[in-house]
Amino acid sequence: MSILAIIIAVVLALVAFRFVRGLIKIGCLALIAVFLIWFFVSGVAH
Repeated sequence: MSILAIIIAVVLALVAFRFVRGLIKIGCLALIAVFLIWFFVSGVAH
């Protein structure tokens, strides 16, 4: 039972790690996209 719990904990940790890493990657891409859009709009406005 304890071995099964350890395996489940490891699997959940790996899934959480991949999810967080994907979330950070999406966040960085969104931040870059917002910055480029803001730069483009401010450049066109002026």
